[in-house]
Amino acid sequence: MTHTTPETPRASHGEADGDVLHRLSTLDRFLPVWIGVAMVGGLLLGRFVPGLDDALAAVEVGSVSLPIAIGLLVMMYPVLAKVRYNELGHVTGDRRMLGTSILLNWVLGPALMFALAWLMLPDLPEYRTGLIIVGLARCIAMVLIWNDLACGDREAAAILVALNAVFQILAFAVLGYFYLQVLPGWLGLDQTDLDVSMWSIAKSVLVFLGIPLLAGFLTRTFGERAKGREWYEGTFLPRIGPAALYGLLFTIVLLFALQGDTITNQPLDVARIALPLLAYFFLMWGGSMLLTKALGFDYQRATAVSFTAAGNNFELAIAVAIGVFGVTSGQALAGVVGPLIEVPVLVGLVYVSLWARRFFPRPTRATETSPAGA
Repeated sequence: MTHTTPETPRASHGEADGDVLHRLSTLDRFLPVWIGVAMVGGLLLGRFVPGLDDALAAVEVGSVSLPIAIGLLVMMYPVLAKVRYNELGHVTGDRRMLGTSILLNWVLGPALMFALAWLMLPDLPEYRTGLIIVGLARCIAMVLIWNDLACGDREAAAILVALNAVFQILAFAVLGYFYLQVLPGWLGLDQTDLDVSMWSIAKSVLVFLGIPLLAGFLTRTFGERAKGREWYEGTFLPRIGPAALYGLLFTIVLLFALQGDTITNQPLDVARIALPLLAYFFLMWGGSMLLTKALGFDYQRATAVSFTAAGNNFELAIAVAIGVFGVTSGQALAGVVGPLIEVPVLVGLVYVSLWARRFFPRPTRATETSPAGA
């Protein structure tokens, strides 16, 4: 999920938990509001601008209209420019943390979303498919904010974010084909609306993740080489960060402009999409915290692993849904509802995490201060 600031001031053990919202940037704090305004603006645009769908389809990149493709790439690039790719070299330092994160992110997370989507949306195949795609898109950005607000291990979170960014390229298409085509067949579930090839998913991932991933990697590599990490993260990233939100809002406006009739005729669909998302966030985060506590993780690393597992990369999910199923599809709408639910829920889970800190051993001073240099 997008975030607009690369660095959030860390809270100490003695800092008041009530300061969490004040440590979010204004753009991040009111993200659900901006998304809501974009939704309403899109609905009005679709109602009062006839022929908008034909205009958007005039020029296409693959099966995606050029304006929407630009919006998708713009919202992905700042997110991927924030990833510290060189941290992947340190990932073998804690193989237990690495293995736990891979299990949660790439095995349990997608399986849980698949189960919730089929249990709660058995009669809405398009939205169900959209949620399964959301479950496959693991968080690579905003988890850094939630982790910092909850006083988690910053270095561990940066490593796991970099790992997820690479895994998206390697695993997304394979898992997408498995959960949309293979597994429903094994379980005897309805596949009528799941006519999708692995290549169609891979193509969208390569375009809408591969291009900004390469651009983000090159930007960080040459930016740090030219002026150092302090300038790159303290000056450059804050300048490009808001572009991710603007790209997301632009895409939402166009999506809702094209989906206006469906949304206004079936307003309860948005609520039905929200229910499995709510269940997913609470179960994924809570289960991750319990598992890491049982495995003997300290609070800082347990928090980093849990927020990484609970968050999702809605930018990628929206891009894949549009690229594979089309901009007016229910799959795309399900992806758009995601960030509207995620932000307030995970802010709430930051408070729960700070409260749960008392159940973990109190760290030594060295442990408490070491992540800040990450």
